[in-house]
Amino acid sequence: MLKRRWLVLLFLILGVFALAACGGNQATSAPTQPAEEAQFTFGLLLVGPYNDRGWSQAHYEGGKYVEEKLGVKMVYIDKVNPADRPGTTASQLAKDLVAQGAKVIIFNSDDMKDEALAFAQENPDIYVIHISGDHAWKEGKNYVDVPNLSNLMGKMIYGKMIAGCAAALTTNTGKLGYLGPLINDETRRLAASAYLGAKYCWEKYRGQNPDDLKFKVTWIGFWFHIPGMTLDPTQVADEFYQNGYDVVISGIDTTEALVEAKKFADQGKEVWAVPYDYVGACDEAPEVCLGVPYFNWGPGYKMLIESAMNGTWKSQFLWLGPDWNDINNPDTSSVGFVKGPGLSDEASKQVDQFIGELANGLQLWKGPLYLQDGTLYLKEGEVATDQQIWYLPMLLQGMEGQSVAE
Repeated sequence: MLKRRWLVLLFLILGVFALAACGGNQATSAPTQPAEEAQFTFGLLLVGPYNDRGWSQAHYEGGKYVEEKLGVKMVYIDKVNPADRPGTTASQLAKDLVAQGAKVIIFNSDDMKDEALAFAQENPDIYVIHISGDHAWKEGKNYVDVPNLSNLMGKMIYGKMIAGCAAALTTNTGKLGYLGPLINDETRRLAASAYLGAKYCWEKYRGQNPDDLKFKVTWIGFWFHIPGMTLDPTQVADEFYQNGYDVVISGIDTTEALVEAKKFADQGKEVWAVPYDYVGACDEAPEVCLGVPYFNWGPGYKMLIESAMNGTWKSQFLWLGPDWNDINNPDTSSVGFVKGPGLSDEASKQVDQFIGELANGLQLWKGPLYLQDGTLYLKEGEVATDQQIWYLPMLLQGMEGQSVAE
C-alpha cells in the first residue's frame, strides 16, 4: 500500500515537471515584438573643421537642424582636405560613414566634385548630395546621368550683392578689397556679384561716379589657409588695410579678414570687414563687422534627406535663393544676410532698401556687362541666364585681379 502511494506521488511530481516544461516551451516559442526600426542615418564630409565659424560650421549646423526636424542621426568627418588628410580620398571617407549606417552622404565642397561623382557611380544604393557642383544639372555643362546624385547650392549671388552694397555704403576711401579663395566658376561669380552690388549702391545711394570705385580681388589659392600651399589670408588682409582699402569682403571659409580689421581698428584706423558663410561670424569682432552673407543649409538638406527617406528621391540640381519675405527665416531661406554692429544707422536703412529692391525684381546681372578683357558678355538690356551667371568665365570690367588660375 505504501509502495502504491509512493508511485502515485511520483507520477504527480513528474506531471508537474511535464507541465512546467511544456509551459516553458510555449514561452520561448511565442512571437516576439518586432525590433524597433533603426534610426535613419546620413553622413557629412566637411572640407574644414566643423567649428570654423565659416563654411564648414554652417554645414554642420545645417546637419544638426535636420537631426532635430526629422529625428534622424548625423555622422560626420571634418578636415577632409589634402593638407589634413594626405593620401586619403573623400570617397574612402564616405565608405567609412556608410559603414556607420549612413544611407545619404553629403560631400560639402566643390573640391570634392570628382570624388562625389565617382562614389555615386560606384555606390548606386547610397544617395549622394554634392554641394556647389553641377553634375546633376541637365542644362549645365557637366551633366552626368547618375540617378542617386543631386547637387545643392545656395544662391549666394544675392548675399554677395548685399555684402558689396554694405561695403560701398561704408567706405571712406572708395577702395574695397575682396579676399578670395581659389579661382573657379563659383568664386568668380560671387566676387563679381559683390562688385555689382557695390557699384550699384555706390552710384545710386551715394551719388558717386562708378569709375571712382576701386574693387580688387586677391586669391589665396584654397578655401582656407594651408601653410606652404596658399597665401596667408592674414597677410593679404593686412596688405589691403595698409594700402587704403578700408573694407575687406571675405570670400574664404574662415574669419581672418574680420580679425585683422579689429586689429587695425584697435590701432585707431577706420576699417571694416564683411565675413562669409556662417550666420554667427560677426561675433568674432562685432564692432568692425558690417554684416555677414551666410548659407542656411538646413532647408535644402531637409528636403533632399526627407526624399531619400520616403522614397521620392530624384536626381536634381537645386540652386536655392533667399525667401524674400524674410531672408533670415531659418526654415525657408537658404541664403541670408545679418547686418553687423559696424554698419551705421543710415547705411543700415539703405541696405534694407537695397534688399527690398532685390526682392522686387532688381536685376544687377543685366547688360551691358563686359568681361575684364573688354569682351561684351551681356548686351544692353539682356538679363543673364542662370548658366551665364554660374559659368562666368572671367571677372567683370572694373574689377582688378586674376580671372584664371596660373
